[in-house]
Amino acid sequence: MTAGPGAAERGEAGGPVTVLIADDDEVTRSGLRTLLSAQPGLTVTGEAADGVEAVELARDLRPDVVLMDVRMPRRNGIEATRVLLGEPGPEPPKVVVITTFENDGYVTAALSAGASGFVLKRRPVREIAEAVRVVAAGEAILFPAALRRMVAPRPLASAEALPRAALTLREEEVLREMATGLSNPEIAEALRVSQETVKTHVGNVLTKLGAQNRTHAVVIAYESGLVVPGGVG
Repeated sequence: MTAGPGAAERGEAGGPVTVLIADDDEVTRSGLRTLLSAQPGLTVTGEAADGVEAVELARDLRPDVVLMDVRMPRRNGIEATRVLLGEPGPEPPKVVVITTFENDGYVTAALSAGASGFVLKRRPVREIAEAVRVVAAGEAILFPAALRRMVAPRPLASAEALPRAALTLREEEVLREMATGLSNPEIAEALRVSQETVKTHVGNVLTKLGAQNRTHAVVIAYESGLVVPGGVG
């Protein structure tokens, strides 16, 4: 997949992060557009009323981030995310799931489809805006406590739970730290290794798990039983 002009590059150049809002509620879309447009460094380039329109507009507008509702007509946010992130060609936009319910099982499916994180609609707009900026810069938005409530881990040993992965002990350790929401520098400090070493381990973890991003890897860790509720955070 060929990399396009990502948000991190735009941020370095001082350009705005472009956002597409996908939500079937017109009042929600309008409110988010007004509030996000007033935030520094963000530009809302379009609105979609359902998942089909979200994919079409994302193809045309090439936003940095799609703020994706889950429960939409014609095509829900899960399928829209899967389609967007599975297309060949230029780098697809990042997807942030925005939902009303923290325990929405659809959110877990969307994260597994490749979304970079999720935010709750009831959160202050500055937090939603920060989530967009963080994801645009290539990071993930992880809320470990919420993830633990949303996924249903199976009581399996890691060797049985991740037969495809064959993670090394160090890679498992890094994945567990990722599941607490730590960034690479924080993991490096916790494990007393270099950031470059952590970056290598994270890349190996994503490859071995077949995960599209850090968030997806953490969901796999919880669902497989490698990380259990109450075990972190």
